[in-house]
Amino acid sequence: MAVVTFKATSRKLPEGLAVESDVRGFKMVLDEPEDLGGTNKGMNPVEALLCALGSCQSIVAAVFAEQQGINLQEFWVELEGDLDTDGFMGLSDVRPGFLEVRFKMHIKSDSPEDKVKEFAKFIEKRCPVGDTLANGVKLVSSGVVIE
Repeated sequence: MAVVTFKATSRKLPEGLAVESDVRGFKMVLDEPEDLGGTNKGMNPVEALLCALGSCQSIVAAVFAEQQGINLQEFWVELEGDLDTDGFMGLSDVRPGFLEVRFKMHIKSDSPEDKVKEFAKFIEKRCPVGDTLANGVKLVSSGVVIE
């Protein structure tokens, strides 16, 4: 078993709701739109989650197309998710996370249609982000550090 541990650090910035995350020296600012109390300095975390899924599917497609006998000329994904903000705000007893995430893969290829559809199923099966969303993941708190 080849288990790899990925690490990230996220730090609340002084202004509004902006958060800077750092992974391997790469930085990303996430925020909320102004109408949700943010400063609109970046996408919000649930939008980033949609991007993570679409990016993961795109990477799987690029890595495995040739191996699967697919002449992949172009690939992109449209994604959308429904979230009831009353759950986040504590205004109702609905879950705070996505209720549903939908995606549509666009595959430009001259490979046979049945092979391309089979490849799309392969992408869904191999995508780590999709697997995490579909099957959940154990969230473990390692404690709280008071500084």
